[in-house]
Amino acid sequence: MKLYSQFSYWKQDLPASVVVFLVALPLCLGIALASGAPLISGIIAGVVGGFVVGIASGSQVGVSGPAAGLAVIVLAAIDQLGSFESFLAAVILAGVLQVVLGLVRAGVVAYYFPSAVIKGMLAAIGLIIILKQIPHAFGYNKDYEGDMDFFQPDDHNTLSELYYMFGAMSPGSLIIAATGLLILILWETRAVRNVKILASIPGPLIAVMLGIVLGKLFAGHPTLGLNTSFFVQLPTIDPTNIMAALPSPVISGFTDLEVWGVALTIAIVASIETLLCVEATDKMDPEKRITPTDRELLAQGLGNIVAGFLGGLPITQVIVRSSANLQAGNRTRMSAVYHGILLLLCVLLLPGLLGSIPLASLAAVLLLVGYKLAKPELFRKMAKAGPSQFIPFLVTVIGVVFTDLLTGVALGMVVGFFFILRNNFLVPFHFDAKEHREGDPIRIELSEDVSFLNKASILRTLSTIPDGSHVVIDASRNVNLDPDVTEIIEDQAVRAKAHGIILEVIGLDSRTGTGYSPGNRKDLDEAMNNSL
Repeated sequence: MKLYSQFSYWKQDLPASVVVFLVALPLCLGIALASGAPLISGIIAGVVGGFVVGIASGSQVGVSGPAAGLAVIVLAAIDQLGSFESFLAAVILAGVLQVVLGLVRAGVVAYYFPSAVIKGMLAAIGLIIILKQIPHAFGYNKDYEGDMDFFQPDDHNTLSELYYMFGAMSPGSLIIAATGLLILILWETRAVRNVKILASIPGPLIAVMLGIVLGKLFAGHPTLGLNTSFFVQLPTIDPTNIMAALPSPVISGFTDLEVWGVALTIAIVASIETLLCVEATDKMDPEKRITPTDRELLAQGLGNIVAGFLGGLPITQVIVRSSANLQAGNRTRMSAVYHGILLLLCVLLLPGLLGSIPLASLAAVLLLVGYKLAKPELFRKMAKAGPSQFIPFLVTVIGVVFTDLLTGVALGMVVGFFFILRNNFLVPFHFDAKEHREGDPIRIELSEDVSFLNKASILRTLSTIPDGSHVVIDASRNVNLDPDVTEIIEDQAVRAKAHGIILEVIGLDSRTGTGYSPGNRKDLDEAMNNSL
């Protein structure tokens, strides 16, 4: 899509950017807090992820920023390297490595994630968002915004938080969250969508503004009143001297092997999370546009280089922001760019207003995002698709919810690979026992592609052929025959003579120059060894 055409959809992209901004602001701050980094570093990462990566990326729907999946890595790396400034050098180097990955076309890895695993990841993230935001809606804000892991830094976990929240419920938070949810649900109805003026205003913006009003009205009330911990906590930034507040990388870190080790870890994890998100957002995109993955790695690398120099956290494409972007009706990548600009301007110019946003209002917004990702019909649809789709899907959901994103996806991939092995074991060739008549040759037709994964089933079949049989291996449809499978056929030719089996191999003439038939072979063993 040409640059000038990106701006032609500003009526859809600008409102969507407001929704993404509302979702991204607390996540940027929460992830910085969990990473043991300055709060401003989270804002910098959000701005760079929106503006820099948004412009450089080829994704029309993805939104980048600091990722919860890197928080533990960042926390450990800062402790290992001794300072946040040394860590920033690792962020820059990680960006350089990602640029290299993009140049060598490593983005092709994204196309090897099974669809069932990607859908399972999306459903799991939806469930996690719901489970993590319910405590914030109740007024229990011990867990940082943006946490996506089951086990938390405070030694609690996602489920235990649901128990502890009942001991710290805030009526004021509950009212704000419930009111916000009602507004959001109302904004999804035709009654509102058919009113042009109302439809042009994002529902999440109305929900948040109403939350601000209620928070002000509840101030000082003995039961409904909310203290500062119930609102978005912003870092203090002086707009007139902002550069002095930005952390700077230690240049000497570029020659430190420890820094390079951290950089390599960040580059690999950030790239995998980005590619997973790219696959997921492309599947959610109603226009089914395809993101150029190599360009995305280049964009992410550029973003991390800039973020590192400005003092920001490492960046990835993030599914929570991206799904909120899609659900808000964005059309082009300019919504990501606009959200980055909004982050910068509002933090600099409107800190007082942003500090008045109740976390319960944002919880209401995220609860609806989570529900749309994990709708019950998705589970029903995957169940109808059969075990080979539903089991990897379900394992991914359970794995992501009860561990973390990468571990859960890895579990889903393992189960998905098991079904690939199983399918290859079952269908590398065609032999219909019902159609076979006693006395006729046993005809085995190889499929177009027979790989080493098919060795087990072919070996099992050939080793159980009765003595004295006439076997025809038809490779006329085969395009690619793995050498391991060729070796099995050669070995069977050796066994055939000892067991009185007539083995005929046809369809390999164009590749080997020789065919086999009972009438033209004097010594099948010798012919097989010479020609295959």
